[in-house]
Parts: sequence; C-alpha cells; structure tokens
Amino acid sequence: MAKIQLLLIQGDTTTDMTALVKSVHWKGRKGSSARTLTVTMIDDNGYKHARSGIDVEDGNQCVFYVDGQERFRGILLNQGQSSKKQLKYTAYDNGIYLANNKDTFVYKGKTADEVFADVCSRFGIPTGDVAKCSYKIPELTKSKTTGQDAVLDALSLDYKATGTRHYVSSDGGKLSLLQRKDQVISFVVDGEANLYDYSYTKSIENIKTRVKMISKEGTTIAEKTNADLEKKIGIFQEIQQPDESFTKAQVTDLVGSVLETLDKPEETLGLNILGDADVISGKAILVRIPHLNINRAYYVDDDDHYFEDNLHTMSVTLTTAEEIKEQEDKANG
Repeated sequence: MAKIQLLLIQGDTTTDMTALVKSVHWKGRKGSSARTLTVTMIDDNGYKHARSGIDVEDGNQCVFYVDGQERFRGILLNQGQSSKKQLKYTAYDNGIYLANNKDTFVYKGKTADEVFADVCSRFGIPTGDVAKCSYKIPELTKSKTTGQDAVLDALSLDYKATGTRHYVSSDGGKLSLLQRKDQVISFVVDGEANLYDYSYTKSIENIKTRVKMISKEGTTIAEKTNADLEKKIGIFQEIQQPDESFTKAQVTDLVGSVLETLDKPEETLGLNILGDADVISGKAILVRIPHLNINRAYYVDDDDHYFEDNLHTMSVTLTTAEEIKEQEDKANG
C-alpha cells in the first residue's frame, strides 16, 4: 500500500489534485537528464469534482508525494486528452534544463564538479549537494551542445582518471552531483519475499584481462595484468593514454583502478517487485536470490514505479556495484 498526493502549481495557486488521479508512472534511468512523472487524471465535470484546467503552455508545475514525503517536483511539458474524458500529462524535474539548453563550453584545468556548477549557473539551475572531484581535466571543449553533454563528458573523463562514479540527481527543485558508492540504501530484494519476477544476464564480451598505459609517443608507462583470468579466457587488452601531468606513481595507481573496473563480467538483473520510493536510479540496493546464488549490492540503472488503486509496484534494471563490494571487503578484512 502507498498513499500518494499530487499538487498542481498554476502561477501563485497550488491545488491538491489527488482525487482526480487514476494512475501515476514515475521513472528515471542512468545518464538521463531528468526523471519524469506521467499522470493519468479524470477530465470530466463529474460529481463533486472539477476539471484540472491544466495547460502546459502556462508553465504549470507539480509536486508528487509518497507516504507524506516529496519524491518529485517538476514542470509539465506535454499533455493529451481523449474521448474517455481522461487527461494524461508528463512532467520533468529540473534536470531537463541541462538537456534543453545549448551553449559552447570551454574549460581548462577544471574538475568535473566545477564544470557541473558552471553549467547549472549559466542556466539558472539551483544546486544542492555537490561532491568534490579531484581530477583536473586538462581541456574540455564542447561547441554548440547541451549542458547535459558537457556534464556527462566531464564525469566520463573524471571516471577514466579516478575510477569514481558520479551521477546527477534532482531533489526538492535542486540538482546535486553525488558519488554512486555513497548512495547505498537499506532496501533489500528477497527472492523469497517481495520479488515477483526476475531476468538475469552475464557477459564477458567487454571484459579486459590487462591494461597498458602509454605515452603520446607510444611508450609503455605502466601495465597490469589479471593473470588468473588470462589462464581461463586468454588475453583481452585495453590501452589508454593518461594525462601528461600524472606522476609515475599516479599512473601506476590509475592502471590498477582501470583494470579493476574492466576485469569483471557485466551482469544485468531485471526485477519486478513491490514498490519502494527510495529505490531510484543512482542508488544501490542489496539483492538476495538463492536460486542464482546472488547475495550482493547492485546499482539501480533504470527504475519504473507504478501507482494505481493504492498499489505501488516497480520494475528495475540493476548492474553490479564493484566499488561497494570492495569497500565491504576492506572493512571486513
């Protein structure tokens, strides 16, 4: 069971539209600029209710609550009506302003969090928590592209240099930049309790058994090999060129961290389970499925939440969270 509430903001007027709501689809995915909320409502002058008066052209906004806690705040961007006397609209959180604004971006010696802060500032996007990034990107130039592209490119360069994953999240009308490994929540998927259905895939198509760091002249600076893995599947090599400002020690650390992200199989787990509003893309959850010998943390890459008739269900796509497993191993070891 889930108690929902939907508020519609039209100019200076806020109206509770919960009584008109038939269903809600709330979703997000890794790499997407914004989470969306799709609402189907009664659109009829019926008994004890009036029509919503929604018009996306007026800049209508909405706030969505689950069990008394705000879960979404955003602007309505499209609407549709039908002979069934229903109105359906989709709202986007303020991450949409990253995707819908273009500019030319030129950065030198800036960290990914500095790029994020600058992009948000340009387009008047309020920011919340911003995780600090240590790697100074030598140069990043993006011509006539979206703020989203500039931020994602900066985060990709930071990840390649440090092995640390970040993601952008909207909460309460503010955009935050967060580290994925810090977003573990207490929700547990139990194959014998709250799980309806699952699908599981495992692949080594993109796996690497060794990584080599080379200079711009092609000279090998550092390399590392997973010898045990090579005995099983043979050699699969990755070559990268580190930033010229890196010291020998930094390159040695980097080649190790890169291999640690590439020498593991890619696992994808799709689940249909009872809904929990805390489980959204970017977070990490614990999954236990005895039949698959799974008992570990996974990142949520895609989430679809459905609310109808007081029932909350969700479908999520998960990928392995190696950083969290490594943290746990160090803590226990």
